[in-house]
Amino acid sequence: MLSTLLLVTIPFPNLSPPTPNPKDVRAAVEAALPLLKKGATGHAEQKTCFACHNQAPPMLAFSAANGRGFTIAPALLKAQADHISGFLETNRARFADGRGTGGQVDSAGSALFTLELAGHKPDANTAAVVEFLLKVQADRDHWRTSGNRPPTEASDFSATYLAIRGLKFWGPPANADKQKIAKRVESARTWLVKTPAKDTEDRVFRLLALKEAGADAKEVAAAAWELQQSQRPDGGWSQLDGGRSDAYATGAALVALHLGGGLKTDSPAYRMGLVHLLKTQRADGTWFVKSRSKPFQPYYESGFPHEKDQFIAISASGWATAALAFAVPK
Repeated sequence: MLSTLLLVTIPFPNLSPPTPNPKDVRAAVEAALPLLKKGATGHAEQKTCFACHNQAPPMLAFSAANGRGFTIAPALLKAQADHISGFLETNRARFADGRGTGGQVDSAGSALFTLELAGHKPDANTAAVVEFLLKVQADRDHWRTSGNRPPTEASDFSATYLAIRGLKFWGPPANADKQKIAKRVESARTWLVKTPAKDTEDRVFRLLALKEAGADAKEVAAAAWELQQSQRPDGGWSQLDGGRSDAYATGAALVALHLGGGLKTDSPAYRMGLVHLLKTQRADGTWFVKSRSKPFQPYYESGFPHEKDQFIAISASGWATAALAFAVPK
């Protein structure tokens, strides 16, 4: 029902876009993975902190590619999980008492999401982050982002999705905690339904959050329709309405429509998005996106290309690779 609704609401007259060659899709993923691995590993080798940009989107790509004939070494996943777990352990007391770290909900929720994708098991560190997500902003009906680094740390919808996902996946089995989690998720669901999205990042994570929060199917379908309607004639999505299509917005939109909205990877809208990603991938296997954020941390090289734009570029490449990988049969 949901996928049918999405298929008939594509906002372009051409309902039969070209079908990407499966070999081209697979080759694009193969080309992207080495530098994603290098960027994720390079960060962990130089920094002790968890990096949303260098670890979460690449791990999403690794997870999507795993089981589809691509080589994802278990040692890579374990090394990434160990690095993140070490960061959480160092800051366990801060999470447990509600202080958190600099990235607040964005960082904490994204760290739990990345550990989930890596196959990490619950432990004292993840329990402390769950406690933090329950305590922080407890007087609000949703979770607010703490930064202003668009697009990845600028949306209350992304913070709310990551918090809901973290609480539901990692929440302890105790009845009292279950009730606390259920109450906060219910409150957030009400906020999600009534609050409009203002850009693609909002639309992506509003859809994912509504799905995760157990919203009515009609609410999820409406959010998916709104996101799909913002697809541009070139097949891509832009971060800001009226802007140019880019790999970050396009990859994120396709992943959200597929996982949150049930959009099939052979649907016209998804095929158009894949064609756009294939056309814009660079020869080295990456996608370039120019940063909109003002730098506030010392610059360092993670091993991923594009110099001062590398952090948004690796995020974009992670989303784009995941979107392409989902189109490869298991």
